[in-house]
Amino acid sequence: MTRWSFLYDRFRKGCQVIEALKAAEREPAQKALPILNGLVGLVQGGGDAPLEVEEARSSAFMAICEVGKALHRGQPADRLWASAIDATERWMSLAR
Repeated sequence: MTRWSFLYDRFRKGCQVIEALKAAEREPAQKALPILNGLVGLVQGGGDAPLEVEEARSSAFMAICEVGKALHRGQPADRLWASAIDATERWMSLAR
């Protein structure tokens, strides 16, 4: 895989993650949790990206997990959604 196609693939995955996060944010917890679980494969690291991109991806993954934990526990997640979306947007900006 060329560097360009690698970065494009990461960017495409980031777009899918943002779309899914925004869709899940509008849903009740029981519908949002399966959407979040479906993001795991998109946010998994391959370890072949530059360190800065991998750190941003990892931060996005952890922020998404925090949303999932809060929803699972019935806790408020309003601010956590924004953090997850911001972290994913940062990952996308570095993957360009």
